[in-house]
Amino acid sequence: MAVDVPPPPRATGPDREPGVREGRRRGPAAWVAMYHSVSDDPEDPSNITVTPARLDRQLAWLRGRSLRGVSMRELLAARARGRERGLVGLTFDDGYADFVTAALPLLERWQCGATLFVLPGRLGGVNDWDPLGPRKHLLDADGIRRAAAAGIEIASHGLTHIDLTWATPHELRAEVHHSRFLLAELINADVQGFCYPYGRVDARALTAVREAGYGYACAIAPAPAGDLALPRLHIGQADTPARLELRRRLARLRGRALEAP
Repeated sequence: MAVDVPPPPRATGPDREPGVREGRRRGPAAWVAMYHSVSDDPEDPSNITVTPARLDRQLAWLRGRSLRGVSMRELLAARARGRERGLVGLTFDDGYADFVTAALPLLERWQCGATLFVLPGRLGGVNDWDPLGPRKHLLDADGIRRAAAAGIEIASHGLTHIDLTWATPHELRAEVHHSRFLLAELINADVQGFCYPYGRVDARALTAVREAGYGYACAIAPAPAGDLALPRLHIGQADTPARLELRRRLARLRGRALEAP
């Protein structure tokens, strides 16, 4: 659950590429979509799966409205220059193996980018943190490198997908700090983004993310923490073009409210 905490001080230096110019508001981007698995598997009690056909139609809807899906890193960099108009953040949580086989070809077809939040402590494993859903395979190291080579931003979803609001100090450091180090070694590039497992944020998790040097972090619900708890909208199988339009309008209204001085 998100909690009210003071906004953390903005760090400076080379690690903060998505940073914002002095004097510019630091509210959330207008719209960030949250996906998980892309598969034809009909068993989905947790509502985390969209079929490739549905994702194809959703991306077509975006492009048909002169919108382009981009990574969080690109979206925040564009926002810092005042050029985020027409951009939508696309994020995929958990690092499912079907991202490379099903989602990536569609993103390439529609010339969209995305951020993939992965779990370096579960490479090649399964989503056994989910007690309801079917077991889904996670990307191994080669799969993550393949996504990175295709231009997908690789970011951390923690080490093993535990609820950080219940983590011990040792677990919190491993999940936040060590996962960033492992991913940077894996893809031989800096890792700027973090995603809170289950979207749950508290003051300790925010502090750990800030101290680990991340440029931004994604949650689900809005929280008064600027770029370290960016809200997102869950997109699922039921999201037809009509529902996407409603979600787009909701995101714009919510973004304006959160960015109001």
